[in-house]
Amino acid sequence: MPRDLCDEELRALASVDERELVRDLVDLVAVPSISGTDAENDVVHLLAKQLRALDLDVDLWSLDLTALTSDPGFPGWEVARAEAWGLVGTSRGAEETGVPALVLQGHVDVVPPGDPAQWEGDAFSPRVAGGRVHGRGTVDMKGGVVACLAAVRALRAAGIRPERPFAVHLVVGEEDGGLGAFATLARGHRGAACVIAEPTSGTLTTANAGALTFEISVPGLATHGSTAYAGVSAFEAFLPVHAALRDLEGQRNRVVDPLMAEYPVAYPLSVGRVRCGDWASSVPDLLVAEGRLGVALDEDPADARTALEEAVVAAAGADPWLRDHPPVVRWPGGQFASGRYAEERRRLARLVSGAHADVTAGPAPRERGAPYGSDLRLYAAAGVPTLQYGPGDVRLAHGPHESVPVAEVVAAAETLTLTLLRACRGGA
Repeated sequence: MPRDLCDEELRALASVDERELVRDLVDLVAVPSISGTDAENDVVHLLAKQLRALDLDVDLWSLDLTALTSDPGFPGWEVARAEAWGLVGTSRGAEETGVPALVLQGHVDVVPPGDPAQWEGDAFSPRVAGGRVHGRGTVDMKGGVVACLAAVRALRAAGIRPERPFAVHLVVGEEDGGLGAFATLARGHRGAACVIAEPTSGTLTTANAGALTFEISVPGLATHGSTAYAGVSAFEAFLPVHAALRDLEGQRNRVVDPLMAEYPVAYPLSVGRVRCGDWASSVPDLLVAEGRLGVALDEDPADARTALEEAVVAAAGADPWLRDHPPVVRWPGGQFASGRYAEERRRLARLVSGAHADVTAGPAPRERGAPYGSDLRLYAAAGVPTLQYGPGDVRLAHGPHESVPVAEVVAAAETLTLTLLRACRGGA
C-alpha cells in the first residue's frame, strides 16, 4: 500500500476504479481506429464526450490538413487523410490561471491487425482473460489513454479541484508520423510539462530514438523467364544493396547512448515491405523496398539520411549493373527525429518516479531510452519537458498477441493520479 500519503492523496487513489478502467479499455479497443480510417475520427468524438463528462473545457476541431501538410516542419504521414480531428480537454478556469501545470497525452490511432489467422479471436473484439485485456491497441496505447482519463476521473470523484490547471491531449496520427501532436502544438496548446502514457513496462522513458521511412527503387531489365540470362533481375540487383544496409546498421550501433545500452540493436535498420515484378515468368524490371532507418539520440535526421544514401551509392558503385543503373532513394511517410526529456531541475521525473514508488511501495523506476519514435520529440522541440510512463510491454505492440495486464493499467492510473495532483498544487 502507498506510504506517507496525505488524506487528499489517499482519497484520490481510492477513487481509481479497476472495473471502470477495464470497461473503458474494452470500449476503446472495440473501436478499430486504424491510422487514416474513419474510425480514427470516430474514437476522437467518443473521447470528446468523455472529456466533457469529466467537466473539462473541450477543444474539438477539424484539422486544416492542407495547411499542416504544407508546413516545412510537418512530420510526415504514411496514409493520407481527407479528414482528421484534434482534441484537448483543459480543467476549468485554466484561462485565468495560465499554462497547464501538466499535460497527460496519448494517441488514439492503432496499426492494422495483420494476418487475422494469427489472432486468438478478432483483434477488435477485446477480451479479458488471465488478468489481461487482449486486443489491438491495448498496449499501444489505449491502456495508457484510459489511465490518463482515470487519473482525471479520480480527482473529480474525490472532490479535488487542483489549484493549478491541467490538460489532456488526445491525438491522432502518431503511428504514421505525429500529425495530431503537430497540429495540437500548432494550435497553441502547451503545458509546463507533459507525460505521454506510452507503454514503458514500469520504467521511466526519457529519450526516444528517431525513425525515418525510406524507399529504395532498384531497376532491372525485363525479359522472358526462359531467357533470364538476357535480362537483369531487379530482385538479384537488390541483394548487394540489402547487404550494404545490414552493414550500415552494424556501423551505426557500434557506439550508443547509455540510455540505449540495454537494447541488442539500439537503432534498427529494417526493410518492412518489398514489391517486385508483375508476372511469375518474367524477369522483374523493378524492385521497390520500403523500410525504417533508426535515428540515434541527438542525431540530425539529415545526417542519418545521408548515411543511408551514401551506403546505397557505394553498393551501386561496386556492382556492374547498378553502377550504370543506380537505385533511387526517397524519404516518404513518417519522419521521426529523436527526442529527450530536458528539464534543468528534473521536477517532472522526480514527481513521476516518486508517485510510482509510492503506489508500488517499491523503488523508483529505472530510467531508459526507447528505440522507437514518438510524440515526445515534438513536445520537447516545442519547449515542453516531456517523458513517457505508461502500462504495457512495447514488445507486444503491433503483434497478434497484444495485451496489457489489468494490474499495470491500474498502477499506471494511480501513479498518474498522484503525479497530476502533486504537479497541480499551488506554488509548485
